Amino acid sequence: MQNKESFLSNRLKSVGYAFKGAIHLIKTEASIKIQVFCAIGITIAGFYFDISRTEWLFQIAFIALVLCLEGMNTAIEYLADFIHPERHDTIGKIKDIAAGSVFIAAIAAAVAALVIYLPKIAESV
Repeated sequence: MQNKESFLSNRLKSVGYAFKGAIHLIKTEASIKIQVFCAIGITIAGFYFDISRTEWLFQIAFIALVLCLEGMNTAIEYLADFIHPERHDTIGKIKDIAAGSVFIAAIAAAVAALVIYLPKIAESV
């Protein structure tokens, strides 16, 4: 009879693996470093301009969306390179589509930031 680990033990291991993956992503990927830098900057701006609770929720959601998609894009790139290391048109399209999803989210996040911060900047001038 095999020794089954408890549900809680398995969940804690899963969280550990996820944390390890997030740290690896932040340490090794230039694009995620840029996104984290932007997230820190916009978070500082949120405190400076004393944004509302609703604005914080939108800001946090967009930061999370962009960072998550950036991570998924990186995972797709690693998987595609593992499956087919040589240049391949279909693999290239897959990578472009994954990168495009990050781009769309980043544009939406930038527009949301403009909606939140332009009026506050205009008020302070």
